[in-house]
Amino acid sequence: MEQNRNAINKAKWWQIAGLAVNEVATNTYMWMMIFISYYLNGIVGVGVVLASSLATVMRLWDGVTDPIIGLILDKTSGKFGKNRPFLVIGQVIMLIMSAFMFLVTPKFPKAAQFALFVIFYAVYIVGYTCQCVVTKSAQTCLTNDPKQRPTFGIYAGIVNSVFFTVAPLYSYTYLLGKHMYQFDMGYFAEMWKVGAAFSLLCTIIVYLAIRGKDKPEFYGLGNTDTQKISFKDYWDVLKNNRAMQMLVISASTDKLGRQMNGNATVAIILYAIICGNASAAGLVGTYTIVPGILMLLLGIGFVARKFGQLKGFVYASYGAIISLVALIALFVFGNPTSLSLPGDGTFAGWNAFSLLFVILMVIFSGFQNITGSMVYPMTADCTDYEVYRSGKYVPGLIGTVFSFIDKLISSLAPLLVGLMCAAVSSSSELPTAETPYSTGLAWVGIICMYGMLLIGFICNVIAMHFYPLTKEKMAEIADDIARIKSEGK
Repeated sequence: MEQNRNAINKAKWWQIAGLAVNEVATNTYMWMMIFISYYLNGIVGVGVVLASSLATVMRLWDGVTDPIIGLILDKTSGKFGKNRPFLVIGQVIMLIMSAFMFLVTPKFPKAAQFALFVIFYAVYIVGYTCQCVVTKSAQTCLTNDPKQRPTFGIYAGIVNSVFFTVAPLYSYTYLLGKHMYQFDMGYFAEMWKVGAAFSLLCTIIVYLAIRGKDKPEFYGLGNTDTQKISFKDYWDVLKNNRAMQMLVISASTDKLGRQMNGNATVAIILYAIICGNASAAGLVGTYTIVPGILMLLLGIGFVARKFGQLKGFVYASYGAIISLVALIALFVFGNPTSLSLPGDGTFAGWNAFSLLFVILMVIFSGFQNITGSMVYPMTADCTDYEVYRSGKYVPGLIGTVFSFIDKLISSLAPLLVGLMCAAVSSSSELPTAETPYSTGLAWVGIICMYGMLLIGFICNVIAMHFYPLTKEKMAEIADDIARIKSEGK
C-alpha cells in the first residue's frame, strides 16, 4: 500500500501521467465527431440546420447518460476494480459504433442512412461516457496529496497540448489537403482508421497505469462497500456542494467557448474565408505548443502548487481575458488577409498581423491550457470535499453531475454555429474553403472563435469568487480524511 504514515495516498509519476493519457484516448473520438456535420451534410445528405441540431441533441443525450453511468460506477467494486471495467467497455463500444457510423452507414439505402446513423451515434455516446468518467473517478484513488494532485493537470495539459497541435495539423493541413479540401468518404474512412487505432493504444496505457491503484483501500474512507448511493444523492450534491457548483459554472461556460472555438466550420470560416489561408488552421498549434507547455509548467507546477489551485485558476483566467480582447481587436482593426505562416505554402516573410497573431495565440493558449488542465484535479478536490462534507465517496456521481451540466450547456455549440451560419447565408450547405467572404460570416467566425471564449473566462473570475476550496481548506480536508481512515483501521 503506497501511503505515508499519515495515511496520505500518493502515486508514482508514471501512474498520474498514464491516467492523463485517457484524455487523449477520449479526445481522439471527440475530435473525429466535430466533423459529423460535414459527414451528414456531404455523405448522408442532411441539411445544415438538421445536421447541426443532431450534434446538439446527441450531446444532450451524452449528458443524460452521465448520471446513470456515474451511479453504476459508484456501486461497482469487483475483481477488476471500480474504474477499469468502464475503461474497457467504453473503448470497445466507441470502436464498434464509430466504425458503423463512418464506414457502414453509407452502405444502407439512402432513406435509412440518417435514422441508422442516429442509432449508432446514440450507442457510441454510452461508450464515450463510460471511458470519460474514468478520468475524473480514477484521480481520487491515485492520490489525495494536495501538492501532488495538481501535477495531473500538468500531464493532462502536456498531452492535450500535443494532441490539439497534431490533430489540426493532421486533419486540416495533411488529410484535407490530401483529399483536395473535400470532406469525402475517403477523408472520413482514413480519419477513422488512424483515430480508432490511436485511441485503443492510449487506452491500453491508461489501463496499465491505474491497475495498481484501482483497489478498495484507495477509495475515499476505505469503506465504500457499506455505502448506499441512490439518485437522491445527486440532488444533495447539487444543492450543498458549493465547490462543485462554482466549478461547473466555470468549466461549462469555458467548454461552450472551446466547443465553438474548435468547431470545424468555425475554423474554415476564420482561416479559409476571413484570412484566405486554410492551411494556417493546422499550423497555429505548432507555434503555441512549446511556449504553452512552459506556461503550463509555471502556472500549475509553481503557482498552483505553491498558492493553491484556486488562485492559479483565477490568475490564468485574467490572462486569457486580456489576450482574447487583444485577438478580437487584431481581427477587427487589422488585416486578416495578410496572415501567412511558415509551412502554409505561401509564406514570404513575417508581417505585423502574422507576428502579432502568433504572439497573442501563444499567450492565450498558455493561459487556456492552465485553466483547462486544472479542471480535472479541481473536480477531484470536489470529490474529497464531498467525503469531508457528507462522508460519502462518490467520484462517479461528482464527475458525472459535473459532466451532465457541462454537456447540457456546451451542447449548444454546434447548434449555435449552424444557426448563426444559416442566419447570414442563404446557402443550405455549411461554409467551405470555397465560400465567398461576407461581413456577416466574418463576424460569425470572430464571435465563435474568440467571443464565446471571452464570456467563459469572465464567468470563471466571477464563479471562483465563491469557490471555497483554497489551498488551506484542501490541506484541512486531506488531514481529516487521513484521520478517519487511520481511526478505522
